[in-house]
Amino acid sequence: MASDLHVAVATALRRDRQRYTRGRRTIIEILGVAERPLTLPEILERDGGLAQSSVYRNLSVLERAGAVHRVVTSDEHARYELAEGFAEHHHHLICVACGSVEDFLTPPRIEQMLDRAMTEIGRETGFDPSHHRLDMVGICGDCA
Repeated sequence: MASDLHVAVATALRRDRQRYTRGRRTIIEILGVAERPLTLPEILERDGGLAQSSVYRNLSVLERAGAVHRVVTSDEHARYELAEGFAEHHHHLICVACGSVEDFLTPPRIEQMLDRAMTEIGRETGFDPSHHRLDMVGICGDCA
């Protein structure tokens, strides 16, 4: 796990007047190597020493500090991942049947098109966009 990630998370937490505890560090390490957003039970499975109530509270603190992003789906579990700026820019495929979430990358020309569309929408609505997230919602291959 890159030490600069830990420095960046510690800085974000300090801005929110929070400490970078061992439990929070463990969560960041788990999310940092995950290939997709993880549910709370999946995070707990990856480190048996974590307590559910502690992970839930720490995810909330990390989310408030801007280090973790919560992805809400159609099933009972939210999923968590490193927030934009702490991880590579990507988008999500969200299945409405099973609630699974998979990351996907778009080619640079598609990202440029999305940025132009955001700028145009911002101009038309008076909204000043800072970045975008794209969630494609539908049925995954396993559920189809």
